[in-house]
Amino acid sequence: MSIPMGRIQDLEFYSEALQENIKLLVYLPPNYSPFYKYTLCITNDGKDYFQMGRIGRVADSLLHTNKIEDVIIIGIPYNDVHDRRSKYHPEGEKNESYIRFLAHELVPFLDQEFPTHGVGNGRMLIGDSLAGTVSLMTALRYPNMFGKVAMQSPYVDQHVKQAIQDFTTPHLLQIYHVIGKNEVDVPTTDGKRSNFIKPNRELHSLLTEKDFPLFYEEFDGEHTWKYWQKDLPRAVEMMLKSDDL
Repeated sequence: MSIPMGRIQDLEFYSEALQENIKLLVYLPPNYSPFYKYTLCITNDGKDYFQMGRIGRVADSLLHTNKIEDVIIIGIPYNDVHDRRSKYHPEGEKNESYIRFLAHELVPFLDQEFPTHGVGNGRMLIGDSLAGTVSLMTALRYPNMFGKVAMQSPYVDQHVKQAIQDFTTPHLLQIYHVIGKNEVDVPTTDGKRSNFIKPNRELHSLLTEKDFPLFYEEFDGEHTWKYWQKDLPRAVEMMLKSDDL
């Protein structure tokens, strides 16, 4: 029997915080109706999650087998690698503006456009590498707005570790965190190379010490979509299977 497929549409609106038009990819599930309420899954690196991660097909399969709650998935593409670093990196010139955009512009816009639950536990942020970093940093800034974060091989620096140490309400966030065992020499957008697994292990220790609700795993693989795509069905299922809205 064939699996019912959701539909993907484009949306666009102007961000005052970023001073640019933001184009969104929107996955609506097969059963979409304005009379239901939906969880929001917001993907940074959005085009990558829709194309390389095939997150829409992942959701179709998990919804068909009743493994996840009803969800609308929003993809936020970046313009180019420089734009991505500027918005996602903790020291990027547009990082603060991008985080404000997510909380103060995107969420109100989506809550107006779609029938959402309108609560933090009904919103999930997901991202790979730097997109995972900005997902975590945004949820730490606005834990009552974003209650779930999935990070696939996030970039971790002192800004990230300090934000965890300063955070006082870890019970508000549910975190999914994976990193590849072979991520020891990763090329970064600034032209350098970094060991990702060492700081990710340090991040895991900090999250554990602070008693965050947490799933953590080190997979056999590298810093590429080949491995993140394989991991994505589990990440989506684990983060969206709850019925405690």
